[in-house]
Amino acid sequence: MALIEGCKHSLDIQIPADAMAAEVDKVVEKVRAKAHIQGFRPGKAPASIIRTRFQGDIRQEALENLVPKYIDAACEKEGLRVISRPEVKDLHFHEGEAVHFKAEFEVAPEIELKEPRGLKVAYAEPVVTDADVDARINDVREARAEFVNVDPRPAQDGDHCLVDLTAVEGANADDARQQDINIEIGGKETFQQFSDALRGAVPGDTVEAEITYPEDYAAEKLAGKTVRFKVALKQIRLRELPELNDDFAKDLGDFQSLEELRAEVRKSIFNEREYLAQTEAKNALVDTLAEMHEFPVPETYIENQIETTVDNQLRQWQSQGVDISKIKLDWNKLRESQYEKAKRDVKASMLLGKLATTENIHVTEEEMDAEVQRIAKQRREPVAATRMKLEKDGALPRIANRIITDKTLSFLFEHAVKEAPVEAAATAQGE
Repeated sequence: MALIEGCKHSLDIQIPADAMAAEVDKVVEKVRAKAHIQGFRPGKAPASIIRTRFQGDIRQEALENLVPKYIDAACEKEGLRVISRPEVKDLHFHEGEAVHFKAEFEVAPEIELKEPRGLKVAYAEPVVTDADVDARINDVREARAEFVNVDPRPAQDGDHCLVDLTAVEGANADDARQQDINIEIGGKETFQQFSDALRGAVPGDTVEAEITYPEDYAAEKLAGKTVRFKVALKQIRLRELPELNDDFAKDLGDFQSLEELRAEVRKSIFNEREYLAQTEAKNALVDTLAEMHEFPVPETYIENQIETTVDNQLRQWQSQGVDISKIKLDWNKLRESQYEKAKRDVKASMLLGKLATTENIHVTEEEMDAEVQRIAKQRREPVAATRMKLEKDGALPRIANRIITDKTLSFLFEHAVKEAPVEAAATAQGE
């Protein structure tokens, strides 16, 4: 056995002459049973004629039958865990002699895991202030605000004007008229020209406004254009927020009071921030773990990771309505740009896998059932139907691996030494 480079190994393998001859005889009989030779019924042609006429095909099939078996046997004898498809090189085959060839392949590297407990990581428990809670509740109030009509009067800042727009210059005919458009006078998203034109108008008035749209405007038909509009004011409305009281809380769910709602909002914000903070800390711990270990990363795994990344990106584009058949990928450039990240991801994955094995971290039936139930709830379908689909798609092993990875990351975090982030430490010293 020879180590070529990294995880790539080579074996010199021999197939004994008698084993090759016996396999050739089997293939000859197989071909003989099906071959149509003029002057002979199927299966009755002499073996010598079959050997002569189909010599190349017989030799190829015999080798295809024996080479994988001898590679497997040689690897098992050497105790190698092959992770790539072996490449056969320098094959020598002469009638009546042993077959010699070289097999090159990648094997999984041996990883000697260093102590994963006690790694240092920057982390601080998230803090949720009353102002954070107020802001989140105010967002909900804004979302539940209602428009209330007001008696006719001159429009002013803060009013929401229901208007019809008619383009009289600078727009396509198809886009010339827009009905029942809401414009907030002085609003952050409102063009100043609309606000200036509507300010002081009363329902029934028609005013004009000339708008120059920015080059990066979301509606491509209007981007960079200057359009003059006639603006017909139909109705002035005010946007009223619901009153902040116990009834507001009860309308949002199973809350008996505003204080209960505030407590739940505080908890929700804390959980969100805790998840983000812990995720960042776990990623940092994985980086630290990777820096602690040096071992060759199999090219096979790296290539698979790059392909998976690209496939996921294509699927995302396709779900967004992109015709991926028109996308031309330069695999060499793509591989070069993705290589280092893929290598880091694979190394991290291998270390987490080794840690899970070492610490006997596994997935339980209860955990799998809970995840299937979560997916079923998300899809709004029966649990049994979801499980059948996941089994059919081969998704259950992936789900199990994801759960194990999450538990392994939690193990790292739970056994880490948490240190105050630099910013937090500096603030504390300042105080």
